[in-house]
Amino acid sequence: MTQLNTKLVHGVPVTDNATGAVNPPIYNSSTYAFESVGSMPRWDYARSGNPTRDFLERQIAQLEHGVRGFAFASGLAAIHAVLSIFAPGERIVVGSNIYGGTYSLFNEHFNRWGLVSYPVDTQDLRELEHAIGGHGEQAPAKAVYFETLTNPLLQVNDVHAIAEIAHKYGAIVIVDNTFVTPYLQQPLDLGADIVIHSATKYLAGHSDVVAGLVAVANDILAARVYYSQNRLGGVLAPAECDAVRRGIQTLALRLERQQENALAVARHLDEHAAVARVHYPGLHGEAVASKGLRGAGGVLSFEVREGVNPADVLNNLQTFRLAVSLGAVESLAEYPARMTHFELPRSERLKVGVTDELIRLAVGIEDVRDLIEDLDQALAIATGHAQAPQSLELASLLS
Repeated sequence: MTQLNTKLVHGVPVTDNATGAVNPPIYNSSTYAFESVGSMPRWDYARSGNPTRDFLERQIAQLEHGVRGFAFASGLAAIHAVLSIFAPGERIVVGSNIYGGTYSLFNEHFNRWGLVSYPVDTQDLRELEHAIGGHGEQAPAKAVYFETLTNPLLQVNDVHAIAEIAHKYGAIVIVDNTFVTPYLQQPLDLGADIVIHSATKYLAGHSDVVAGLVAVANDILAARVYYSQNRLGGVLAPAECDAVRRGIQTLALRLERQQENALAVARHLDEHAAVARVHYPGLHGEAVASKGLRGAGGVLSFEVREGVNPADVLNNLQTFRLAVSLGAVESLAEYPARMTHFELPRSERLKVGVTDELIRLAVGIEDVRDLIEDLDQALAIATGHAQAPQSLELASLLS
């Protein structure tokens, strides 16, 4: 049986050309010729299907052990298409700790069309079951949506346990697997029905393409998602499909190094006097394998202690780049309250633990000694600054 690392490199067989090329060609055609009026070709119009996109879609289905895959122009386009399979009035239970763009999609877009989202702490399985089942006051939810590792607090959701509860009430299980990738977990094997990726992140891996991918567990869901993909039209262009395919080939190498670096950085920050708390799965001996994970990924977050301005830390980093996104070869740092989670009202953000002191790091493949040295010098500058001006600056940032 072919192992995962080999599948990452080789993808699915290249069988559509007579040249002997080891990589699939990039088909830039927007339309395809019919042999005759009565014929129905495999390809007719690129929104409905493209050979280059088909290769990537079959590859993500293979990697996630799904029956079919879909490629979209962004992660949010993928989420939008998946949520579009539901009808007005239907209810989806949503993990309370999710990416800000996803929060906005639920609460500022789909709510206008009658889709009801109900936030819940997916770490609390009793509360989760109460929400999915409708607690005797409303019909059971049609779906539950959550992230494998939550963004930005890196809480580990138990896909198998959540899926068992959801399926008891006939709910579809939708998992955003961006932070984990199929290299570290395949949620469909644990009971999920739909897996979503922002392929911009680890899968592409080089901060040079925006893309989203979906894999589904059965043909019924495949037909529903394909309808959304084809009718909404947010498909991934051929060149970008090939860029993601190329990134996937080195996923194992990159992610192993990123995990190794992230753990070293997390351990260092955990002992730093200017740091109040570090969020990284397994840092303090928590068993991530019991929840189906083969690793903790390359993202961590930490809270600076009282009196240290996170903006001072971020503005003085030199090796880390101040930017949103994650999963690429270079290390990035960002301020969730102002950047990735700005869509959340401050009261909601604080309720789920995304504090004003929180910094998120997406650790790359650099020499970890340089990353630790960079963090140390930035924290030293931030610690040395006067407290009163810092408080005023932080307040102005969040106003």
